[in-house]
Amino acid sequence: MDPTKIVDKDASFFGQPGGLQTLFFTEMWERMSYYGMRALLVLFMTASLQEGGLALTVASATAIYGLYTGAVYFMGLPGGWISDRLLGGQKATWYGGIVIMLGHIVLAIPSTASFFIGMILVVLGTGLLKPNITAMVGQLYGPNDDRRDGGYTLYYMGINFGSIIGYLVTGYLQVEAGYHWGFGAAAVGMALGLIQYRLTLPKLKGVGAKPPKPLSAAGMKRSWIVIGVLLAGLAIITALALNGIIIIDPIVVASNVAIVFTVIFFGYYASIFLFGKLTKNEMKRLGALFLVCIASTMFWAGFEQAGSSFNLFARDLTDRMVGSFEIPTTWFQMLNSIFLVIMSPFFAALWINLSKRMINPSYGFKSAIGLIIMATGFIVMFFASQAAASGLKVAPYWLVAVYFIHTVGELCLSPVALSAVSKLSPKRMAGQMMGIFVLTYSVGNVVAGILAGGLDPENPAAMPELFWTIFLFGVTVGAIVFVLALFTRKWEKLPPDDDNADNDDHPGAVIDANEPVGKP
Repeated sequence: MDPTKIVDKDASFFGQPGGLQTLFFTEMWERMSYYGMRALLVLFMTASLQEGGLALTVASATAIYGLYTGAVYFMGLPGGWISDRLLGGQKATWYGGIVIMLGHIVLAIPSTASFFIGMILVVLGTGLLKPNITAMVGQLYGPNDDRRDGGYTLYYMGINFGSIIGYLVTGYLQVEAGYHWGFGAAAVGMALGLIQYRLTLPKLKGVGAKPPKPLSAAGMKRSWIVIGVLLAGLAIITALALNGIIIIDPIVVASNVAIVFTVIFFGYYASIFLFGKLTKNEMKRLGALFLVCIASTMFWAGFEQAGSSFNLFARDLTDRMVGSFEIPTTWFQMLNSIFLVIMSPFFAALWINLSKRMINPSYGFKSAIGLIIMATGFIVMFFASQAAASGLKVAPYWLVAVYFIHTVGELCLSPVALSAVSKLSPKRMAGQMMGIFVLTYSVGNVVAGILAGGLDPENPAAMPELFWTIFLFGVTVGAIVFVLALFTRKWEKLPPDDDNADNDDHPGAVIDANEPVGKP
């Protein structure tokens, strides 16, 4: 029996398989470490040397931030492949967690070299852990197990609880003890996740124990050699850059990476149309999905201002005093997770009730609405930055409003987009299409970093125009997607032509398409 297909029939974790407990707490602590550290990045890079930072320009810092967050999602592609062909989900998750923990430990060392080395390690570890732990959640359930949605809801709660803990802990430590204490706390969080993962591993009952499509012995040897060469090359380039032998301009690199990721996305999508032997129905369904991908890319380019320009706005231009207590800057990012936890049940009920009334908006329509709602958040930032340009710090309620609006947009778009990939992709290409869709996260995050470079809190007079431009661009793209969705909505309802096809030809277990919205 294939161990990745084992279905857990017990109900020892709130009515769910016991293995969900293992994955829930591992993911919770991993997200605590990732989001807790991520919240500090731009603040640390732009802080002065006297404040313990790197004193980088806003443009350079946000470009590095965009490269970092974009690379995390991109590395999920090779991470999924390594799991499928070489390690299996359990080992990939374990080794990924170890690399993440080591990365945070290195980040806790106060030096420029350790900062960049630590970030690289976190990227590599997250790319190995994140897609595979999510895939194993789906493998706990049989195809007709009606507990699946509830299980993913619990798992999603773990993601958001982890991020809330991360923002609280690292934000507090950054204020009270310094940035590197915050980075070190993230290492402790990942260590706790690894300890409970190892202790409760038997609860998985073989799920993810072996790679589902292992290579031959010779193929594995060649693959590990290639991986070793690539890692050695990365280490050499890093060493040369840190020693000033080669100069890397993060702004130029970010722009080029955004172009490369975009070319990969369009090239891969076009190759499926040209060489995928698609039927007419499949072409139309993928055409409808293409609109969702465009909306997703634009959405994350705006939404991911949270960790960059909004973070700097909170630090430098927001009055964070409540009586004698000063709100830590990173705590504002926690609002998104809190709003997600509160509002998700209402949105789930909304779609169900609309469906009962025979009102079922298309994927393209929902994605366009999500993008437009997110873009309207920048109207709030337009007025907030106008107030800041007058020389006064603004009330914190502006950022609270923005995070609320952006969360509403996320709930309209993110779960819908994942569902669209699952429903509209040919089954034989489900994994490949999910891999392509993940590129929308990568492109969006890199573009977000580039955009944030123009939002300098030291020049607040220029911020209103830039926020207004982002608003107009987001609404324009959303409106175009909305209009085109009127034509493609019929394509979404076309029946699939490969109900009996094998869908195991994917390059890696990237993200389970049934995962509800959470912090990706």
